[in-house]
Amino acid sequence: MIIILFRFLVVIAMIVLIYTAYKYIVNPKRKLEVAQEKCEFYFLDFNDNIKKNFFITFKGFVFEGEKYLGTTEDAFEVINIVMHTKNPEKLKGFERKDLYFLEEEILIRYPHAEIEWKYPINKLHLK
Repeated sequence: MIIILFRFLVVIAMIVLIYTAYKYIVNPKRKLEVAQEKCEFYFLDFNDNIKKNFFITFKGFVFEGEKYLGTTEDAFEVINIVMHTKNPEKLKGFERKDLYFLEEEILIRYPHAEIEWKYPINKLHLK
């Protein structure tokens, strides 16, 4: 009886371990960190929750976008996005064409939005 109980507990422990590993692998924050380390583009957004900010990593830089809801002609949509980075001192090598690429990617997801960049990126941006 004790051997069967021990085997049952070992199987449960293995299931919990596999589940934990799966949750770690599919975690979107981890995917953002991996993309930042590899200097790749990754867009992390929770579309179902307007109050949560979205994160973009591009060329090793991480940007955060604050979404603000407003009205369009037909519905309530995200109409204003304020973009900033937590480490502006690490923006060495960031170019204007990179900024335009990020704006295009944001506008694909939020076509009615007006994008505002905070300092120092707003000094690079020319419309």
